[in-house]
Amino acid sequence: MKKTERLFVLMDALRRHRRPVTAANLATETGVSVRTIYRDIDALVRLGAPIDGEAGLGYMLRGGFFLPPLAFDREELDALVLGARWVLKRTDESMARAAANALAKIAAATEDDRRDEIAGSANWIASIPELGDSDLMETVRASIYAEKRLAIDYVDADGVSTSRTIWPIAIAYFDQRRLVVAWCELREAFRQFRPDRIEAATPTGRRYPTRRAALIKDWAAETGHTPPE
Repeated sequence: MKKTERLFVLMDALRRHRRPVTAANLATETGVSVRTIYRDIDALVRLGAPIDGEAGLGYMLRGGFFLPPLAFDREELDALVLGARWVLKRTDESMARAAANALAKIAAATEDDRRDEIAGSANWIASIPELGDSDLMETVRASIYAEKRLAIDYVDADGVSTSRTIWPIAIAYFDQRRLVVAWCELREAFRQFRPDRIEAATPTGRRYPTRRAALIKDWAAETGHTPPE
């Protein structure tokens, strides 16, 4: 592997990690020696890449750094198109618009105009019936981003309606269903709520008392699930 190609591969590896990653782990991911990682990190820093860290502790790429023009190989582009198309078909209107805009930006940011290539991708997502909860999902996402409580009227599997205040922390997307993961003040426990059973959702404007990252960690420990990286 040529040095220039190696540096791009290393940058991609650093982008995948939100926390410091050791040279040993980077070497395993990129298929080179630890000594080569140290040399390439030094080379990237000299070129202006904002990399924090040091040998023995780990390295992390600070946010806001880009290497235009972006270059994607065939499989990388297919993966991005497939993911965006899944969002277009399986989420609500707001997320679908965001996915379409993201695809347009990806096409514009590549070194060649690849809009025809993106449009002609062989990876398709089958259509499903509209779930019809676009406004609700926008409200839920806004509460998640702001880490604020949400007041809901909810009908359970037995048809019993309750008014609850929840601390939404995530949305799980399935092929034909979504689930809102939240701490429920009424039950004093983590619960999963089906959007089609939420009759009303009203933002309270009040932050919940625990940071979302800590709640996700507690939820994962309690349920045994591993949150996505």
